[in-house]
Amino acid sequence: GIYFTVGQGGSFSEVFMVREKKTGKMYALKCLKKKHLAHSNLENEINVLRRIKHDNVVGLEDFYESRTHYYLVMQLVSGGELFDRILDKGVYTEKDASKVIKQVLQAVSYLHENSIVHRDLKPENLLYYNTDENAKIMVSDFGLSKTLEHGVMSTACGTPGYVAPEVLAQKPYSKAVDCWSIGVITYILLCGYPPFFEENEKRLFSKIMRAEYAFHSPFWDDISESAKEFIKNMMEKNPTKRFTTEQALRHPWIVGDTARDQDIYQSVCEQLERNFATSKWKVMANQGSRVRPNWLQMRPNFSVVRQQKNIWLHLCDQMFG
Repeated sequence: GIYFTVGQGGSFSEVFMVREKKTGKMYALKCLKKKHLAHSNLENEINVLRRIKHDNVVGLEDFYESRTHYYLVMQLVSGGELFDRILDKGVYTEKDASKVIKQVLQAVSYLHENSIVHRDLKPENLLYYNTDENAKIMVSDFGLSKTLEHGVMSTACGTPGYVAPEVLAQKPYSKAVDCWSIGVITYILLCGYPPFFEENEKRLFSKIMRAEYAFHSPFWDDISESAKEFIKNMMEKNPTKRFTTEQALRHPWIVGDTARDQDIYQSVCEQLERNFATSKWKVMANQGSRVRPNWLQMRPNFSVVRQQKNIWLHLCDQMFG
């Protein structure tokens, strides 16, 4: 097999698809440059990943360290990002959105049960396991995740459009911030545009802190009242009144038959393409996967994890150093 990139190479890290020679199994290899990385951040991500094992969470298979790099051997998730799948479907309904959100809730509920808060839930971090039509959703990117010690946190972090009001207000916050983010994602999945949008960051934050959003006509005219009620409970300004993952998983829109099966593909996709045209997933769709010549040249000597580990790390240092 050929080794080729499955993610966009940044200044700090690159992601590659690699094959374990002994078993033939494919993995994703995340290579991070030490000189650009705060050790405590990586240590936090690894500690979180080592604690979790769930069908809807991208798992850490192994971890190695060399002179210049850290290497995370991750479960390979090859089905692409959530928005791309919606655009490719041709037909898309509330029921489809409900099935996605149910899986996200199951994953996040598991994290919360294990005292882990993701803190950066957004569509780009929701991936499909493979290209099968009924592939499961996988939650990824635990770089900002936090293990709860006393039930509350205070560090402001996350992606602005998905972050909860209490985080922006610099108040102590809890795992309820993840439920807010899931509410924002649900909103986007049903209309194709974000609930909060302002070119000016200060005005954006002000709207979020006031929980100032609406279900605009005509985009929400065909969406069920049950879906809107679900979103209102997830995007409740007061975190103590906001739905927990357990409450959300019991809501009729998730487990009942209130999610409509009317096709909303055209309206949602038009808005997705208009409102997320400059996002990472759109750029990546145009780039495609790129073969790395270094992998091809060095393949005869390349042993992925567990075999001749020191040689493998030396080769990686040569390629990425």
